[in-house]
Amino acid sequence: MIAAVGRPKDQALAAAIRDYETRAARYWPIDVIEVKGERGDAVTVRAREGERIRQRVGSPATTVACDATGQRMSSERFAAWLQSERERAREVAFMIGGAFGLDDGLRDSAQLRLSLAPWTLPHELARLVLAEQLYRAGTIVRGEPYHK
Repeated sequence: MIAAVGRPKDQALAAAIRDYETRAARYWPIDVIEVKGERGDAVTVRAREGERIRQRVGSPATTVACDATGQRMSSERFAAWLQSERERAREVAFMIGGAFGLDDGLRDSAQLRLSLAPWTLPHELARLVLAEQLYRAGTIVRGEPYHK
């Protein structure tokens, strides 16, 4: 599951995201949940968006907060971790915050904080990077040639 704030506004970026999410769905169960973004000050926005994500995600076995301060993994390590979670029949929910990032409560309660890059990424770009890495992880696990 991918739980993200907002829909991609740029059509080319939206198409790329859809393409990689479709590719990733060949390997992993992908359910995309888009929650409404909020306006206002950073604390209020994060809290309201976080509550929307929390309500939609529910209680999957493993929650992953996509956050620049999270753990860095190589593509191979990420693939192995994801495969291990799936072998234990665990649902995995990746959470991507909006313009101000994830709510502190969501980030702190997640079983894993995952850095998609050492930089802060716009949330739409973070979603694209995650989708591509989910696809890549599937090809790695199956020994397919995409990952070189």
